[in-house]
Amino acid sequence: MLLSVNEIQQDPYIADFVSYLEAERDASEHTISNYLTDIYQFTTDIWGEDAQAPFHWAEADRFHARKFLITFQKAGCKATTTSRKLSSLRSFFKYLLREGHITKNPFAGLPLPKKDKYLPQVLSTEDIKTLLEAPAAFAKVDKGRKGSESFLSYSVVRDAAILELLYSTGVRLNELITLGEKQVDLLSGYIKVRGKGKKERICPLGNPAANALMEALEMRDLFYMSLEGKGKAPGIFLNKNGGVLSARSVQRMMEKYLRHAGLNPGLSPHSLRHSFATHLLDAGADLRSVQELLGHASLSTTQIYTHVSIERLKEVYNNAHPLSI
Repeated sequence: MLLSVNEIQQDPYIADFVSYLEAERDASEHTISNYLTDIYQFTTDIWGEDAQAPFHWAEADRFHARKFLITFQKAGCKATTTSRKLSSLRSFFKYLLREGHITKNPFAGLPLPKKDKYLPQVLSTEDIKTLLEAPAAFAKVDKGRKGSESFLSYSVVRDAAILELLYSTGVRLNELITLGEKQVDLLSGYIKVRGKGKKERICPLGNPAANALMEALEMRDLFYMSLEGKGKAPGIFLNKNGGVLSARSVQRMMEKYLRHAGLNPGLSPHSLRHSFATHLLDAGADLRSVQELLGHASLSTTQIYTHVSIERLKEVYNNAHPLSI
């Protein structure tokens, strides 16, 4: 019987490590899940898929560590994925070493894979306008939509509010779907989100986003009442059954509207975050302010958007200047 990701916590050292992440590092459920996935993959790589806890961590050596990382590189995984796994295992073994469970960290000193250079995909302001109008436009032409009349009416304003919110605030998808009503202040025009590392930040709301969100909340309550739901709705954005909308549902929804609008269906909700940052810089916003709005811990992470803006300037120059070529 194969061991699952959750069952590896039967190993006392892994269970202690999870407690350490929760208590001392204040790690989110998402972060802990990533750690457990990476540790699980390492255990199966060394001891096989039918290995059972507890594991003999002192047996892990530099050869095992290198082999584990090379497996993902050969599989064509992105450098960011391999780097995360290296970081996860390095932190885990560092904890075991600190607690005196092992005498060496097999992942210590291993170099991070060289990250691929890429520029984030950004929509133009005209494409953004088209996408934001897509929910209402799609509802007019799609006569085969399934669901109750109450849900169909709600889903149009819900989807519009989601797209408006993603572009207006630049929030991550996970920050959006976990947003609670107590974090929303429509009167003052901002939302308070919990980002990576559970760090809170204030995100101003533009008027179109604030109005769209207000309408979505009103329609949500009517829809939830039609389901005879008890008490308050479980979230700001609901699915057709009255449950909290998932990240995957938002991704599918955006792909649908991108196709309908004739835009690249390969773009993700994160593309609206990229567009948010790039458009701010294009309009003259300073890098530090954009860093704060995005919730980046390091300014270097935000600097990639300056390269996007430079590329746009080059494009304008090449198209407009008589001696550009």
